[in-house]
Amino acid sequence: MSKKVLVLCEGPTEERFVKSVLNPYLYTKEIFLTPTIIKTKKEVRGPDHKGGINSYVQVKRDLIPLCNDTSADIVTTLIDYYGLPSDFPGYNERPNGTCYQRVEFIENQFNTDINQARFLPYLQLHEFEALVFASAEKLSVAFVNKYREILQVVAINESFASPEEINENPNSAPSKRLKRIFPDYQKIFHSQLILSQTSIEDLRNRCSHFNSWLTKLER
Repeated sequence: MSKKVLVLCEGPTEERFVKSVLNPYLYTKEIFLTPTIIKTKKEVRGPDHKGGINSYVQVKRDLIPLCNDTSADIVTTLIDYYGLPSDFPGYNERPNGTCYQRVEFIENQFNTDINQARFLPYLQLHEFEALVFASAEKLSVAFVNKYREILQVVAINESFASPEEINENPNSAPSKRLKRIFPDYQKIFHSQLILSQTSIEDLRNRCSHFNSWLTKLER
């Protein structure tokens, strides 16, 4: 039996990832994802502004209508843990421990606040670019003849147990590191080019929190 999944995405990068990378992979398992980008500002006239998160209120406002869609089997999210607004449920009560313990604590608090049986919260550790780091061997697709720079990415990967653990400091978050190594890095264009050439199974093997999310969707 096929499964319909609605995904509330932080921005256009995540939306494209769902459409062009996750959907073809999950399609074979009869799981069909429909992404929606969070609206950052509603306009009386003209299209709403989309992408980015300013507050939890904003997220919940866009999430509840998806949860009320009875045609969906699951409603989930694809939002960065890095830069999460401080009004998110559980944000100020995060336990001391690993990044996995902290993100799972917030996801559980998020789930409790939404209180919908079909809701499956997911926060990307620490940032979407962790998946780009997990695809280091495919960077040459986007950055031709940048061998020294790619080796820098490989060296960063080797200093962490997983790309998901590349931290959330404003100076050392995954996207900040990539931008320093590749000054012309464009989030939407380059990430999709790289990830379109990457095996989802490789991402799952290297990113346990990401793998856990897909495993739950498959179940």
